[in-house]
Amino acid sequence: MTTLPKPNAPSAAATTQVKRSATTARPQTNEERRRAQRVLLRMPVLLHLPGKANPINGFTHTVSATGAMVILPEGLPTGTKVSIENPKTQKKVEAHVVRPPQMNPEGSLVPLEFTSPSPQFWNIFFPPTTN
Repeated sequence: MTTLPKPNAPSAAATTQVKRSATTARPQTNEERRRAQRVLLRMPVLLHLPGKANPINGFTHTVSATGAMVILPEGLPTGTKVSIENPKTQKKVEAHVVRPPQMNPEGSLVPLEFTSPSPQFWNIFFPPTTN
């Protein structure tokens, strides 16, 4: 028998603290909780969907070693598996949609996560972390 957490119990992520000094601590920021650093980068991408003959043209909003936020003409449902192509290098990597898309004036912001980290996919150097 497994027990379920109490509905109002704080999650492990919510209780993580960052030490400010010997006597004070503060909660981690979203940036500190991220697995990979995000970089603003606008570049064209092609999304290939299984069973579709033509790719979807889009462009990146932000990129990281583990995925990207892409802007597409239409949203994709959470869990959709895609192959994202960097047309400049013609490299492809497998990914999936991790959350529902959000609308913005340019189209749908679709968050993608690579099946496995691929820091060289974007053909850029990520700035060093300051942790």
